[in-house]
Amino acid sequence: MEEELLATFNSHFEQPLIDEILEVGTLKEVPAGETIMDIGQYIRSIPLLLSGAIKVLREDDEGDELLLYYLEQGETCSVTMACCMGQTKSEIRAITETETKMIMVPVQKMEEWMGKYKGWRNYVFESYHNRLNELLQTVDSIAFKNLDQRLVDYLQKKVEVTNDNRIRNTHQEIAYDLHTSRVVVSRLLKKLEKMKKLVLHRSYIEIVDL
Repeated sequence: MEEELLATFNSHFEQPLIDEILEVGTLKEVPAGETIMDIGQYIRSIPLLLSGAIKVLREDDEGDELLLYYLEQGETCSVTMACCMGQTKSEIRAITETETKMIMVPVQKMEEWMGKYKGWRNYVFESYHNRLNELLQTVDSIAFKNLDQRLVDYLQKKVEVTNDNRIRNTHQEIAYDLHTSRVVVSRLLKKLEKMKKLVLHRSYIEIVDL
């Protein structure tokens, strides 16, 4: 675990902080498709991603979901941190997009390290900044882009975070992430196939040229 932690976070954290993370952190390996945090839960620990990807979703009053952003190697979830600081329940759902390895750090360490380590403070502030920018991009996408472009952006990001041009989500799962209907997603995917941007197979979508 130490080698992976150093490889991922050495540029962010001081060696004494690395040592503390190794002392109090718990290594967790999670397969793809697992919910690691759900809406309404109290948060007991903060994830630091060593590898893999996690998608973070919001749910409306009707239970429909909207994909907010992805967490990737070297990142953590600032929404989780905000809930920890306020000791409130989670307002997001986090699901592993790929097989993911992370270190879970007890929440009580967060405030302690903010005053103790400059590297941790900078990391937290950078995380807030990055997540805010991604949330603004999501809002802009919904407000200013048509669904065709949002779907293309979504598929491109999927390929990027999974490092695989085969997307194995169903049309219904994509519709959930984009907060639209399966019928609309299927129609747009067929349109992209006719444009030779992708190929629709029985159990996956093969991205060709988006």
